[in-house]
Order: sequence, then structure tokens, then C-alpha cells
Amino acid sequence: MQYCYVETPIGPLLIVGDSEAVRRIEFPESGRARLPEAGWTDAASGPVGEAARQLREYFSGTRTAFDLPLAPEGTDFQRAVWRLLQDIPYGETISYGELARRAGNAKASRAVGAANGANPIPIVIPCHRVIGSNGKLTGFGGGLPTKEALLSLEARQLGFFVSGRPVHAGHGHA
Repeated sequence: MQYCYVETPIGPLLIVGDSEAVRRIEFPESGRARLPEAGWTDAASGPVGEAARQLREYFSGTRTAFDLPLAPEGTDFQRAVWRLLQDIPYGETISYGELARRAGNAKASRAVGAANGANPIPIVIPCHRVIGSNGKLTGFGGGLPTKEALLSLEARQLGFFVSGRPVHAGHGHA
């Protein structure tokens, strides 16, 4: 595996992949970068390097969509949910219930929530755009402050910022 780090406003992200695709993005833990596993090689080129470049653009506000080869590892159901996440437009949010409906089973909000939580490539596969049916932020692997920071970044870039709180475009708070 290959890896590189990208410095971001939410801390150093560890990007992991191979010569074919990005496989994981890991948030810092307690403000410190995650360490690569033994045998991984530092690489600033290929899909890993391209992911770092695109993430820098995302955080600078010049990128609203990613164009990267991705190879997240998971079950068929998880991968189906992760594909649906990629259809949520930049700056918009949907509820877990809406995501379950889009996955073909409106009663599967807990299952899609678990798949959302297992997403190995956060930000690029935008699991942060899924919120509770009451509009509140709920569970996120990077922590709720990180989820709020990502949603606020996207809202600010689109001009949907009112009274210090992001206002999310679109529907889907059901």
C-alpha cells in the first residue's frame, strides 16, 4: 500500500491506496495523524497524491466534486450505500431515512447508518452529508465537530451561512 498525508483545517488526513485507487482516508486521532502500517510506502504520486491535491482544493473552496479512482472495501450493501452517498450534492444534506429510501428500503435507516459509519473514504465519499431526521448532526467517525466543520465549509462556499450556523440546501430532512 501507498500513503501520504494532507494537512487540512480538520487536522492531518492519512490517505491510503495503491497504484490503481484510493482505498482509505483516515481522520486524525486526538489531533494527531494516524500512523501508516508497516510495509506501506510514502507516495506523493498516483491516486494517493491526486487525492491529496483534490482534498487541498476542497478545503480551499475551489473543488466541489472529486474525480478519483476509488476502491473502498466492504459488503455489497455497504458499497451500494457508498455509491448513493456520492450522489448527494455538495452543500446539501439528507437524512438516514432518505438514504434508506434511496437504497430501496425505507425501513433500513439503521442499516444504512451502519454502512455510512463504515465508509472507509470519508469526505470524498461524503458520509458527512447525512444527518438525523430532525436535522441534527448524528454520529460521525471523525467526530461531530469535524462533521460540523465539513458541512459549514460547504455551506460557506455556497453562501448558505446565516447567523453563524450553516443552512443546508435541498430537501431530505424527513
